[in-house]
Amino acid sequence: MLYDRDIREPLFDFLEGCYGKIRILEEKQMGRSRADLVMVIPGAVVGLEIKSDADTYARLARQVKDYDRYFDYNYAVVGSSHAWHIEERVPEWWGIITVEEIGGEADFYVLRAARTNPLLDWKKKLSLLWRPELAHIQELNGLPGYRNRSKQFIIGEIFEKVPEELLAGQISEELFERDYTKAGGKMKKYGEKKV
Repeated sequence: MLYDRDIREPLFDFLEGCYGKIRILEEKQMGRSRADLVMVIPGAVVGLEIKSDADTYARLARQVKDYDRYFDYNYAVVGSSHAWHIEERVPEWWGIITVEEIGGEADFYVLRAARTNPLLDWKKKLSLLWRPELAHIQELNGLPGYRNRSKQFIIGEIFEKVPEELLAGQISEELFERDYTKAGGKMKKYGEKKV
């Protein structure tokens, strides 16, 4: 039986082998749920929900709704005990990766590739970014700073004025460049400029 902790690290290696350049963000709050993993790839953000052999489907319906609002693509990563029933529990555009233990190691198989999420809410996706990251996107696109306006207002302005195909790449780039070790200073510096 594989547990969540047995799946995560080998999954990172598997995903890197599949996609090349990736960045993984763990335990990201989105709506009323928490995404197990968020994978950033060039031009897209991918949500990954892990259901190990020890997990149940108790919260999955709510999680699916939240994932579908925030991410370009979504995957359910499931232990072998869930492999036969997961297709009934996630939308047809969700990808499915199964994992089982072979020779003492996690072995992954893409049962179904993810397709573009038709329910993506671009404003929710933009809300994954911090204020300084949004400010950088404003700057890149020649938009006014709106320093005294709310984050939601800024997100709305960016969404209205930047084409989605350009915005997709810029969001990914901001998440690739995110530096948690400098986050406090950036946020403080942004706050000081705002006053």
